Amino acid sequence: MRRVGILGGMGPEATVLLMQKLLRAVPATDDADHIPLIVDQNPQVPSRIRYLLEGQGENPGPVLARMAANLQRAGAQAIAMPCNTAHVFAPDIRAAITVPFIDMVQLSVARAVQAGGPVGILASPAVQETGLFDRALEGQGASALYPTDQPALLRAIRSLKTDGPNPQARATLRTASAELENKGAAIQLIACTEFSLLASDISQAVDTLDLLVKAVADFARNTNETDTIRPT
Repeated sequence: MRRVGILGGMGPEATVLLMQKLLRAVPATDDADHIPLIVDQNPQVPSRIRYLLEGQGENPGPVLARMAANLQRAGAQAIAMPCNTAHVFAPDIRAAITVPFIDMVQLSVARAVQAGGPVGILASPAVQETGLFDRALEGQGASALYPTDQPALLRAIRSLKTDGPNPQARATLRTASAELENKGAAIQLIACTEFSLLASDISQAVDTLDLLVKAVADFARNTNETDTIRPT
């Protein structure tokens, strides 16, 4: 199998969740059946929220690019990143490596447009502010819908980073999801890997982390495909 490098730490628990899901994604009877990973669990990546929303702090792009290059030098044959917001810096990452970057946003958009209608986005406010999903969806003839109370989503994300899954964050995510349903979303994407910790609470949503897990597993196990990642 091919080894995949993980740009982790954004946040740490979401990275661990990715690894747990990858363990469950493959039928295994022995250690050697599992997917080989090189994980850079780096919680010191500069704050994406502070840089993108507040215009303060260090640019995370160069830090992520260095991490990706180091993972490639260590033997990674593809790079993945379980943080939707950090995909704003995907161009920096791609410029630093020669192996494939498994893009969670592209994978999620390819899945969402199959629903044939507006796509509800449950994510950090930085995702809406930067138009990360909007641009990708517009390229596929689709559009994004967002919950009105973006500050509440940010508070929920911060509480998940601090306290893990908690009743207040669950209530916030459920309220936001219900609003998207009322607005006419044909499908909803859980587009923040902190919210992935609560994905089971939102049965009508597709978790972008699950799509990334499948793509990583497919890449690692398909030794014939060397240059592309095809969304499914």
